[in-house]
Amino acid sequence: MIKPIVVHGLDLSYFTGKLEAYLRAKGIAYVLREMTTGSFRDCGRATGVLQMPQIECPDGTWLTDTTLIIRHFEATIPEPAISPRDPVTRFIAQLIEDFGDESLWRPALYYRWAFADDARLMSGRLARGMLRDVPLPFALRRQLILRRQQGVYLRKDGVAPATRHAIERLYFESLAAMEAVLDAQPFVLGDRPTEADFGMFGSMFRHFFCDPTPAKIMRDVAPRTLSWVARMWAIEPGSYAGAREVSGVADACRPLLRLVTDTHLPYMAANAIAVASGDGTVRFSDCGASFETQASPYRAWCLDVLRRAFAELDAAGQGVVERLLGTQAALVLRQRDRVDFQPPVLPIVSRSVARTVDRNWR
Repeated sequence: MIKPIVVHGLDLSYFTGKLEAYLRAKGIAYVLREMTTGSFRDCGRATGVLQMPQIECPDGTWLTDTTLIIRHFEATIPEPAISPRDPVTRFIAQLIEDFGDESLWRPALYYRWAFADDARLMSGRLARGMLRDVPLPFALRRQLILRRQQGVYLRKDGVAPATRHAIERLYFESLAAMEAVLDAQPFVLGDRPTEADFGMFGSMFRHFFCDPTPAKIMRDVAPRTLSWVARMWAIEPGSYAGAREVSGVADACRPLLRLVTDTHLPYMAANAIAVASGDGTVRFSDCGASFETQASPYRAWCLDVLRRAFAELDAAGQGVVERLLGTQAALVLRQRDRVDFQPPVLPIVSRSVARTVDRNWR
């Protein structure tokens, strides 16, 4: 692109960081425009979705949702390729991306908002940043942020004294899985980055790498992951264009795939059932704890996307995935539930009415 695209987001945002890393890796020029509450609403009026980040292209079209944006650019700017050409490897990359996007979300927000030092730092940054256009004293803006974030991303997302140990365990196990992978190869699935890397990067960069409490844990127990985060932020097309194509899944990835099968897919299946039945609450168990969270139509759609991708694999490919993930995971992928959620259609020209999805402010 001759002119840079505009990324509307925040420099402390989970998904803004994921998108920026992808654009840097592809060599797509961009400028980051820090959102305010007003520009957040303006972007929503343009796309019809209150979501962060959003892309404004030089030709006046808009893009939103990091997963869809990556698919869009992989189709329109195919080289250097991020998405694996091998269908099974591509499916696994997108499955791990979904785990990073949707299941690591809970520990990322937990560490940001459940610990006093982290919450004080991040609420101050948001009060001075995104809420800078709100005509209230700084202290009140900060309290508004704390009340909202802790209510939505802690209490309504199943964070309670009985579940804290399970949330912390998921973070530690994710770091251990990444350490095992990165001890064997430079990126999650091999010698070059894929969707799996960018999916894991969202939480690992803007939350676990940057926020005080999880950052100390990463420094102490996961030095390879710490180095990988820095490499992912520094990557550019020449860094990997000549690297061997990623095909197949190494044994080093098995701990990460175990988290996907034991933690991610059971939760996503329970959420899809709750959404299809009209139940507003998802009840599931993870790491020895029982959770109750709000049902998410968006995540039901995410699982439906994975299920459709699995169905598009031929019989041999489905067999490989089943051997990698296990029979129970394959059963989840073969199931289909009614999904009413409609994602944005890319590229978006302009829309006049915004609707809120459950990934905004992330």
